[in-house]
Amino acid sequence: MDVIPVRGAMLDRVLDATHATQRGVLDRRAYGRFCEAQAKTAWGSRFQRRLALVDGGDLLASAEQYDLAGTCDGRAVRICGIGSLVTNPARRGRGHARVLLEALLDRATGGRAEMALLFTHAGLDDDVREGFEALPMTEVTLEVAQSPRHGAPMTMVRGGGERDLAAIVSMGRVRVGPLRFHLDREIDLVRFALTRKRLIAGLGPAGARQLHFFIVEEGITAAAYVIVSAAGGTWTLEECGDRDASGARVGALLQALIAREPVERRPVIRGWLPPGFLPPQLTIRVEAPATEAVMIRRLGTATPPLRLSSSDVLYWRNDVF
Repeated sequence: MDVIPVRGAMLDRVLDATHATQRGVLDRRAYGRFCEAQAKTAWGSRFQRRLALVDGGDLLASAEQYDLAGTCDGRAVRICGIGSLVTNPARRGRGHARVLLEALLDRATGGRAEMALLFTHAGLDDDVREGFEALPMTEVTLEVAQSPRHGAPMTMVRGGGERDLAAIVSMGRVRVGPLRFHLDREIDLVRFALTRKRLIAGLGPAGARQLHFFIVEEGITAAAYVIVSAAGGTWTLEECGDRDASGARVGALLQALIAREPVERRPVIRGWLPPGFLPPQLTIRVEAPATEAVMIRRLGTATPPLRLSSSDVLYWRNDVF
């Protein structure tokens, strides 16, 4: 058995299998365009690759691998991310996904990666998760207080754009200071994450999903932002940031977005928040373990488990591959 890059005719076979794990957000044709567009981005072309385990010309399993950087316990670490790990449906039950995973992690260890992230999905075999710990993320359902003026707050809001990415990276670096684990998000990775969500919204059925990217600025510099995916009556807070530690401008941004359509029913807002971050305009109504599992493990021999708690980690929904 060999591990090879996925190209040519094999790509269609791999995409057929991985599309079945995508929860029906995109149809098969749109999913192919989604994957092709990601591969052409600045970050995706350098740090994302699709690989397959084959026996001769027979496809056994496939996965996407991501080269990530992060910080763990105050040290910069290289991270191997693994997503879209699927077995050829005709070859299930023979441990091929686990063989591919371990082969990729062995290669990553040889390339000096110290940690691995596994992005799981409903069809992933349980044995693949062995040796990994769940990244302890909590999903919250939020209620946004109505502005006392019964309309949009006095906040200068505009659509976000390319010129705001450097400020977003800067806000994130301040927020992660005391935490044990986080990704190091440089501009190309933030752009890649935003592009993925835009592609999902743009390639899906017309009007089924929208992406909101809004900024509060001071002078000409972004001082706070939110990225929200909207589908039906549910908003997903993909990420946010605020130069003010209280997060008050993030709260005002959400109030402004809701006030744009005052006659509409208020959306259900869900997301992951950084430890200790709750804007004063927001109230947590429900807390539950995150359903989109990201799993983590150290690489190398005789390495102890991380035993992270939810107060140790910042990880955005936008960075779930």
